[in-house]
Amino acid sequence: MMDLDQLYREYFTSVYRYIFSMCKDSLLAEEITQETFFRALKKLDSFRGEASARVWLCQIAKNIYFSYLNKNNRLCEFKFDESDNLVDESVESAILSKEQSAELRAAIHALEEPYKEVFMLRVYADLSFSDIGTLFGKSDGWARVTYHRSRLKIMDSLEVLK
Repeated sequence: MMDLDQLYREYFTSVYRYIFSMCKDSLLAEEITQETFFRALKKLDSFRGEASARVWLCQIAKNIYFSYLNKNNRLCEFKFDESDNLVDESVESAILSKEQSAELRAAIHALEEPYKEVFMLRVYADLSFSDIGTLFGKSDGWARVTYHRSRLKIMDSLEVLK
């Protein structure tokens, strides 16, 4: 049996960062993250462990966020702020000025699915390729290739803008 307090301590930041990367609203991200752990508490006994706890929590959070968007008839708009911390240094090195930051934001926003979500899960939620693959019902190799392709698409888009 998993301990919700331990889950909360270990994964709060990952879930919060993942949702914040999508909505760029700290209050909404906090609210959805809290709701995620509340729902996880109610479903803790049904967690089968087929995916890691982080993947399970991010999936709950994503479902809550999309339900929120549907309920409020809002479109999901991915925003990127130059203060965001990217894990990948080749992309991070592209952020040299506000203009380049805006270009990077546009390049990430222009990614089609699943590239955008895989990129966000890897960079913002810090999920492993194995966890991302599990989340999509695919292999970790698929997640690696999809992430790599998303990075290439971002870099290609930035090259075209030069």
